[in-house]
Amino acid sequence: MCIRDRLNIMLSTPILLDYQSSTPCLETVVNSMVPYWSEIFSNPSSKSNLAGINASAILEVSREKIQEYLFLKKKKVIFTSGATESNNLALLGFARKHFKVTENYGHIITLKTEHKAVLEPLDQLRKEGFHITEISPEKDGLVSEEKFVSCIRDDTFLVSIMMANNEIGVVQPLKVISEICSSRDIILHSDYAQCLGFLEFDSLDSVANMLTISSHKIYGPKGVGILLIDRDIELQPLVLGGGQEFGLRSGTLPLPLIVGFTKAIEIAVLNQKKNIQKFLFHRDKLLKGLLDNNFGVEINGSMKERLPHNLNLTVLDVNGSKLHKSLKSKIICSSGSACSNGEPSHVLLALGRSFKEAEASLRLSIGLMTTTEDIENSFEIITDSIKLLR
Repeated sequence: MCIRDRLNIMLSTPILLDYQSSTPCLETVVNSMVPYWSEIFSNPSSKSNLAGINASAILEVSREKIQEYLFLKKKKVIFTSGATESNNLALLGFARKHFKVTENYGHIITLKTEHKAVLEPLDQLRKEGFHITEISPEKDGLVSEEKFVSCIRDDTFLVSIMMANNEIGVVQPLKVISEICSSRDIILHSDYAQCLGFLEFDSLDSVANMLTISSHKIYGPKGVGILLIDRDIELQPLVLGGGQEFGLRSGTLPLPLIVGFTKAIEIAVLNQKKNIQKFLFHRDKLLKGLLDNNFGVEINGSMKERLPHNLNLTVLDVNGSKLHKSLKSKIICSSGSACSNGEPSHVLLALGRSFKEAEASLRLSIGLMTTTEDIENSFEIITDSIKLLR
């Protein structure tokens, strides 16, 4: 039985269009982890015995493979529990180290549309005394170069802007932002969790000084992620008690998850061109079906600069709660981030949507297991629900 068949049975056959929230582990990824649960199970930090030395060697091979797959020559690979921890370590760790060295709190720039795993750590830094500027993006979700430059101050030392938004899928002009930051000696962090395998790249070395990547967004296991940092960047650790990961992240490392994550990265990079074409085909078909059969359906975010597997739509003149309730047993989708606790999307509110419009919005994300039949059934189901509510 294939993964998609198992998913359908488990979920009572609603159509899954919520792959940006999480993805299932590919069978190849699951198989790669099997020996490390009960056969090669030693602690990679236990280097006083052969079993621990072997586990440590496997850990370092995984780290080297990731550097190879992502074409990294200038960055350290730090294993974490996921994107949230990676973001916290990057932002809190770098800012607090900056204060320790300079005795100045300084200024940090971000966007109002960032993930809560960026906004909440920055809110904590604001409480500690740092100065935070949250830029409102343009109506298409993108930050303008002029507005960004106008926010830079003499004491700006850190910028955090995600490469691609987790809700509306827009891809920020990070190359331009990176060049501006580099010319002013400002460190750039980017949450890259939604991008790997969905955007083509030559090397992640030049994208930003610090990058966050999550395993479960790319068909790997939950509970593991990485933070990529330039080799000369210093962070203040958040977790103490062992000195693992270059002294930046103490704790026993989950070798099975790391091996699985490494395999997922390999597969994502190897198949990205083919998968992107599939995602675009399904996304455009879904969008056409919804727009052709409904009025008052509006796209949130730029369609030109966008992830290939994302759609975010607002349905005007319907009750959002009733819309989602009508779809609940038929289509697995969301109104925003999986971390929003059911609240209206702060991303859509930042784009100028009203509270009511934000509630009546759908984030539809396509995955590797999505079929043409899924797409055709989805726009029919959504269309029927809209017509019933109007």
